[in-house]
Amino acid sequence: MSSPDAVLAARAVRGGVGFLSKGFAELLDMEDPLRDFRARFDYPKKGALPNVEVQGDEAAEECLYFSSLNLGLKPKEADSAVQTQLEKWGHLGVATYGAEPLPIHVCDSFGTEMMGRLVGADPRSVALMNGLTVNLHLLFISFYQPTPQRYKILTEAAAFCSDMYAFRSQAEMRGYDPNDAVIEVSPREGEYTLRTEDIIKVIEEQGDTMAVVCMSGVQYYTGQKFDMQAITRAAQAAGALVGWDLAHAVGNVDLQLDEWGVDFAFWCSNKYLCSGPGAIGGAYVNGRHHGRRAAHLKGWWSNRDSTRVEMRAECDTAEGAGAFRITTPSPILVAMACVSLQILDEAGMQRMVEKQFLLTGFLEALLKRHLGGSGQEAALRIITPEDPAQRGCQLSILFPAGAVKVHARLQELGVVCDLRAPRVLRVAPSPLYNSFIEVFTFVRVLVEVMKETH
Repeated sequence: MSSPDAVLAARAVRGGVGFLSKGFAELLDMEDPLRDFRARFDYPKKGALPNVEVQGDEAAEECLYFSSLNLGLKPKEADSAVQTQLEKWGHLGVATYGAEPLPIHVCDSFGTEMMGRLVGADPRSVALMNGLTVNLHLLFISFYQPTPQRYKILTEAAAFCSDMYAFRSQAEMRGYDPNDAVIEVSPREGEYTLRTEDIIKVIEEQGDTMAVVCMSGVQYYTGQKFDMQAITRAAQAAGALVGWDLAHAVGNVDLQLDEWGVDFAFWCSNKYLCSGPGAIGGAYVNGRHHGRRAAHLKGWWSNRDSTRVEMRAECDTAEGAGAFRITTPSPILVAMACVSLQILDEAGMQRMVEKQFLLTGFLEALLKRHLGGSGQEAALRIITPEDPAQRGCQLSILFPAGAVKVHARLQELGVVCDLRAPRVLRVAPSPLYNSFIEVFTFVRVLVEVMKETH
C-alpha cells in the first residue's frame, strides 16, 4: 500500500497545487465524495463553548471539532426522531409499545442489519443493548469460565480504566487474585505502542493458562489499531477465547468480525457512531456460539422478539447475540442510534476508510512539515503508528514540554480536541464530517499557539 504522503503528493502534482497548501486542502474538499454529509450534523459554535475568548461575529463561527473519539457530533435528524418517540408516548400512552415507528417491544432489532454491515457480521450475531462496560460484564459471565489451570485474562497495558476494573473484578468474583489473573502486555522500552509479535509471544508463553484474551481494537490513548485477525488466531490456537473492546474502532476502522473468527465483542455508540451521550451500546457473539455458550444472565428481553409479549414461564431464548439482552431498551436511545447508523450506512465504511487514509495522512504530513512531528527533539512527536494499517482517525501527539498550556490556548480559540495530561493531545478528524481545510486550519492555529506558549 502506498503511504498517505505519496498519494497526497501525487494528487497535488496532478492538480497543479502545492502539497500541504491551503489550495490543496480546498481541492481535496471539492473532490471529497463524503462532503455533503457534513451538513447533516450540528456543529458547535465557538461562542457557545466554555473557555472560549472569541467575541462578535467570530462567536457565531463553527468551532474546529476533532474530538469524535470522545463524543461524535449530533445528527440533525436526531431531533425529529426523538420528538417522534416523545409524541407517541404523549398521544398514545401505553399503546406506544406497539406503535410505529420503532414499536418498543422490538425497537432494538431495527438497527441490527446496519450494525452488522458496520462490523462485518451476520445481523443475528449483533445486538443493540446497554452500555459498553455492562456488555463486557454480561459477555464475560458466559465467556470467562476459569479453571484452576486456565484462568488468566490478557489485555494491553494501559487499557481504558473501565475495562481494567471489569477484568479485575471478574477474576476476583471467581475467587482469583486479579494481580495474578490479569496479564498486561507492555510496549518495549522507549516505545509507546505494542508490536504484534510481542503480543503473540506473551500469548504463547502463557499457553494453557489463558482463558480469555480481551484487548481494544483501537487503543484509546495511542490510537494504535491492533491486528485483530492475527491476535485472534494466535489466542485461539493457544486455547483461549477472544473478545474485543471496539469502543474506538467501530465506525472508525474496517471490521470483519465474522471473517476473523472473533468470539465476542462489545462497544459504545457515542464516539464515531454519533449516537449521543450515554448512547445504547452494542454486542457481538460469533455464530458458532449461538445457543451453545455457558449459562448467562437472562431477563424478559432475552426472549425472541416474536414471543416476548407472551410472558412464558420459561424463556424462549433469542437466537444469537439477542439472547444476551436482558431488559427493555429506551426507544429514544434506539431512535438516536438508528439515525446515526442510517447515515453511516449511506456513507459506507469503505468510503469512510478511504477518506480517513487521506484526511489523517494530511494532518500527519502538516504536523511533520511545520512542527517536526516525528523527531525525538522536535516540538512534538506523533506516537500513533505511521503505518495507516495500524491506526484509524486518531493521532496522539506528545508534547515533550507539556500539552496543558497548548490545550488551554486551543480551547480559547475554539479548537476542540482532547488533553491527556500532562503531555498528550488526541486529535481525531472524522471522515464523516471533518474537512481537509479544517485540518489545514488546525495546524496553522497550532503553529501559532506553539509560538505563544513555548
